[in-house]
Amino acid sequence: MAFNDLHPVALVHILIVPKRHIATINDATEQDKLLLGEMILLAKKIAQDKGIATSGYKLIFNCGEDGGQIIPHIHLHLIGGEKMKCII
Repeated sequence: MAFNDLHPVALVHILIVPKRHIATINDATEQDKLLLGEMILLAKKIAQDKGIATSGYKLIFNCGEDGGQIIPHIHLHLIGGEKMKCII
């Protein structure tokens, strides 16, 4: 499923959340490859639908407390709609 983030950091900030529970990326297994790939492809489609695919966007998985993960269920952030700063 996908929905707008309650605390957006950009004009477009959507969370892509699988229905099956996986606590963190560290808990993902070989059997989760298809699910993770589907999440990324859904993000691509949403970016196209929102009109930000050409200008660019970020996809972010936070992992663990030090990685900024607050909710213990994996979710992919799709962030864009404006010029983003490079953090690495």
